[in-house]
Amino acid sequence: MPSASDFSECASSGAIVPAITAAYTGLAVILAGGTPVFADVDPETLTLDPSACEAAITSRTVAMVPVHLYGQPAAMQTLHAIAQRRSLAIVEDCCQAHLATCAGVPVGTRRAGGACSFYPTQNLGALGDGGAVITNDASLAERIRRLRNGGQIDRYVHVDAGVNSRLDDVQAAVLRARLPWLSRWTTRRRSLAAAYRRLLAATACPERSRGVRPLEARDSGHVYHLFVVRSSERDALQAHLRASGVETLIHYPVPLPHQPAFAQVRRDDCPVAARAAQEILSLPLHPRLTDTDVERVSTAVGAFQKGRILA
Repeated sequence: MPSASDFSECASSGAIVPAITAAYTGLAVILAGGTPVFADVDPETLTLDPSACEAAITSRTVAMVPVHLYGQPAAMQTLHAIAQRRSLAIVEDCCQAHLATCAGVPVGTRRAGGACSFYPTQNLGALGDGGAVITNDASLAERIRRLRNGGQIDRYVHVDAGVNSRLDDVQAAVLRARLPWLSRWTTRRRSLAAAYRRLLAATACPERSRGVRPLEARDSGHVYHLFVVRSSERDALQAHLRASGVETLIHYPVPLPHQPAFAQVRRDDCPVAARAAQEILSLPLHPRLTDTDVERVSTAVGAFQKGRILA
């Protein structure tokens, strides 16, 4: 089985990346010396579609990079079976999925490992940029420790072409202080998401064309970094919510195959991702949100579905 280090040493190698994610997932493959190969996503969860992933595998593929998008674990059991069958490494993008599990297994703990982000808006965030790597591979862990510190094995002795990517003391102190709160923050996120689902279901108007529906949650290990809904009239919905005093964002409006940064990469059609990018909208969700806030947002969404504008 190839490891993540094998991938970083082979410039002609490819890694399967879902078509909807932050661009940094694909950019990381390029910076590791590989080529991102974009595969379509599941229409209900928008995580990497296992069938599309397997169809994208070629003789040059050495890894897949499933993303636990919005805090929703990807279909890791199926993807793990594909990786075993096709002798591929798995590097999990866990940036939005702190404490998430898939079928009870913590994300980032299969095959090569995973990567976490501590960007300030993540479920566990620092005051600035930061991140961590999870792996059970001792040799890979040691190599990553060297690479983050300029490839040094001793003072001024560099054996790898590494980078300066150490987590500074201030960010580490902030993360250490916030870490004990992560479990209760996660519980609160799940509670707010459940309230959204209940309230949006109560205001749904299936007979009208302005339907708004949340993405499906297939695993109780979902940690709800974001609460994302879909609407065929997304732009109108966003404008309506803005007029109602509700701020929303789109994660992500441009699928990776359509990003100029990947213009030199083979870009197969990913129709599910292309359509989703025109329909997805992130509603407010964070641990400090109140139940009243969720009710207000849901009422505004319901008014949109019924063709009314709130005063």
